[in-house]
Amino acid sequence: MTQPTWDAVDAYFSDKLVGHDPALEAASAAADAAGLPHIAVAPNQGKLLHLIALTAGARRILEVGTLGGYSAIWLARALPADGTLITLEIDPKHAEVARQNLANAGLDKVAEVRLGRAADSLAALAAEGVEPFDLVFIDADKVSNPEYFAWALKLTRPGSLIIVDNVVRGGAVADADTTDPSVVATRKLHDVIAAEPRVTATSVQTVGSKGYDGFTLARVQS
Repeated sequence: MTQPTWDAVDAYFSDKLVGHDPALEAASAAADAAGLPHIAVAPNQGKLLHLIALTAGARRILEVGTLGGYSAIWLARALPADGTLITLEIDPKHAEVARQNLANAGLDKVAEVRLGRAADSLAALAAEGVEPFDLVFIDADKVSNPEYFAWALKLTRPGSLIIVDNVVRGGAVADADTTDPSVVATRKLHDVIAAEPRVTATSVQTVGSKGYDGFTLARVQS
């Protein structure tokens, strides 16, 4: 199979099961107009995040890596009226685009964009003693994923879900001799997860409009 086939299948499913969504389409257009990189989740992937959050009954969601707010919109829409989404972004331009997109989607009352290094923002959340998060979505710089996962464990509770995106790295994750920092960190992440008795997890390969990649899903057990 080739990329054009994956694109066509994603387009088919998105057309059938996601459909026309003015707020999401406007968010994508605003991100493009601002020159943000084209690395947001695909529509069908965004809806998967939405369905996972709904199924989990998430009331508090933490996102590491905001970009233009596309995935944040999907996640925030799964929240109840009294729910909260906190999303962390290091780039001021990205954060401003995301804030505007969330406001345009009518979600600025439940979604907060925090600006700064994610590691610093995560440490600040822990220092604040915030209520545990029910779901954490990690989609930021891959080199820091082991650190982000460690913080996610501190900021969740038994029954919470942790999702880490982009873990297949085009298949390079299986290369034990790799020197690519992102792949090395991804392999370290899975070493950490495999040795962590407090979670049970799996990783899934995906293909689609975003190429060949995948995600890791972990459930906090204790």
